[in-house]
Amino acid sequence: LEFSGSCAGCAETSYARLVTQLFGDRMYISNATGCSSIWGGPAATSPYTVTAEGRGPAWANSLFEDNAEHGLGMYTAQAVIRESLANKVKEVMEKTTCDERKAACQAWLDTYNDGEANKAATKALIENLEAKVCCDTVKDILSKKEYLSKKSVWIFGGDGWAYDIGFGGVDHVLAQNKDVNVFVFDTEVYSNTGGQASKASNIGQVAQFAAAGKETKKKSLSEIAMSYGYVYVAQVAMGANPAQTIKAITEAEAYHGPSLIIGYAPCEMHSIKGGMTNCQAEMKKAVECGYWNLFRFNPALKAEGKNPFTLDSKAPAGGYQEFLMNEARYSSLTRSFPDRAKELFALNEETAKARYEKLIRMQKMYEV
Repeated sequence: LEFSGSCAGCAETSYARLVTQLFGDRMYISNATGCSSIWGGPAATSPYTVTAEGRGPAWANSLFEDNAEHGLGMYTAQAVIRESLANKVKEVMEKTTCDERKAACQAWLDTYNDGEANKAATKALIENLEAKVCCDTVKDILSKKEYLSKKSVWIFGGDGWAYDIGFGGVDHVLAQNKDVNVFVFDTEVYSNTGGQASKASNIGQVAQFAAAGKETKKKSLSEIAMSYGYVYVAQVAMGANPAQTIKAITEAEAYHGPSLIIGYAPCEMHSIKGGMTNCQAEMKKAVECGYWNLFRFNPALKAEGKNPFTLDSKAPAGGYQEFLMNEARYSSLTRSFPDRAKELFALNEETAKARYEKLIRMQKMYEV
């Protein structure tokens, strides 16, 4: 991700840029309609670019309500083509008398599910096949050579899509146990459509359709996904812990199954004191006070006899109410409904403490 037309300081583009820096040369993106489709696919330009070798993300925008299914379709289409190519590579390997060609085919097959290792193996295989096109099978492989390398399939969208209108699709796709990665830019509000409350909005938060502060707590999308047991799940906040963010993204991509990463994404709709130039610092405050928790659930660790759940957040350090008052989405309620604000903000903090205690219990529950 090179340049975008997002709001200055936007956390969404920070996350998207990081993912593309890691996997952009072999990446498919299915992008839900919303903020990320507006800065991700404006009519005249594209913020996504290519490497010196001319490779970059293949991006497509789908409807708000069916983006997850669209992303699964992108994955399935290339997977079917690639599986067909694998059978043809096996055929070439069995028939060839050339040791170098046989070795190139075997190396490609051995790294079939390893994204990084398969890049070099794919390049070597293509060079070998192009050096001597000996049969129709080799011709057919080369005609589809763009599908030989393992692709990194990502499904992008905001919380309005993932928690609300597109939730049925997200849940369905995660349940399929396919190698797709879902990244949710969690702004806790419908950012692109005027700031309506979503199921990701928190207690006491002021938004459209919640002018007197939202009464119910935030939906726990992560717990729903973890209940399957075979979905990689992580919550991240780049400004609070960049290393944990990178670790979660790389683990999710390497996991041979569905993954869900939820990234805390402060937004202009939050009206942070000092403006969006403090976006990353606000993430750090959110984690330190316990408003947002960092953790990773990696099912692959269970097979190794290890605890699949890692709580990356430290115990809350205090300052919870001060954090809420640093954003007008909360502080404005103290002016319009002061008594109600006091009640809802206390409930917000109480709920956050209970959530952290539950995460501690989860970590102990999975201990071997």
